[in-house]
Amino acid sequence: MTQSRPTPTSPSRGCPVVDGARQIQRIAVRNAEVGGIPINRALPTRERRTVGAWCFLDHAGPTVFEGSAPGMDVGPHPHTGLQTFTWMIEGEVLHRDSLGSEQVIRPGQVNLMTAGRGIAHTEQSVGAARRLHAAQLWIALPAEHADMAPRFDHYPDLPQWRNNGVNHRLLVGEFGAYRSPVFTLSPLIAIDMEWQEAARVELPLRDDYEIGFLPLIGAFELNGETFSPDEFAYLGMKNNSIELSSQKGGRGLLIGGVPLNEEILIWWNFVGHTKAEITQAQQDWAQGTPRFPAVNGSSGERMTAPRLPWRDV
Repeated sequence: MTQSRPTPTSPSRGCPVVDGARQIQRIAVRNAEVGGIPINRALPTRERRTVGAWCFLDHAGPTVFEGSAPGMDVGPHPHTGLQTFTWMIEGEVLHRDSLGSEQVIRPGQVNLMTAGRGIAHTEQSVGAARRLHAAQLWIALPAEHADMAPRFDHYPDLPQWRNNGVNHRLLVGEFGAYRSPVFTLSPLIAIDMEWQEAARVELPLRDDYEIGFLPLIGAFELNGETFSPDEFAYLGMKNNSIELSSQKGGRGLLIGGVPLNEEILIWWNFVGHTKAEITQAQQDWAQGTPRFPAVNGSSGERMTAPRLPWRDV
């Protein structure tokens, strides 16, 4: 999945306290389309660029492919300076990349592609399922790791538990006695929560993490405020716990992490810490340099990067 506008890091990490209560920043998600799939984009937005090192969050679906529609088909495109994190809820998607990786991701699994200094990949719906429901996020790499060698990891099994009628799956990070195997380079957390029955739960949290919550299915009450799937809730830092309630069938994604406190720029599919880094990546992709090898098995056309919003530096 792709991003096309230049975005710097968010300047504010906190939410105001009014009459002793911490306020929640309510952010409307943006509607877009990627690879033929309608998506809701929660990050980045004008109001909030990052949550910890999470710098991108697309909620794709739930979508039903009608008739002979091919489903998702995202042609070869590059990435730098980030990790793409795909959480599959329904459907199957084939990932191919310029390392030679070829992996189908199925419901309950995570694909993690660490771009580092440069990688290219494709995403294509496969299998008999005519539905797709997924979340794709980007994790900005800290400057000291931004130029690392690219890698790809697949995680078919993730820790899960049930509390008060709510199924929790730990996608990233640590929570109590649970630890996700997903490879990260900064302190992060992500939890998928699915309500098996109407219930209220309280989640203890690290107060040095920024926290965000995106409803995926159904409405939620978060610390006494109601949120729908077209809204993203940013809670800032200094949260020792939060309360969440929903009806049966509700599903939401909690993300968080320690702020990087570094300049992070996003343009198209590139993440960098300076304009010069992104400009060079753009030129290398356009010129077809060895930095971005071909994706074997792909029949689609290479994506063309849009023009940079600044002059070459």
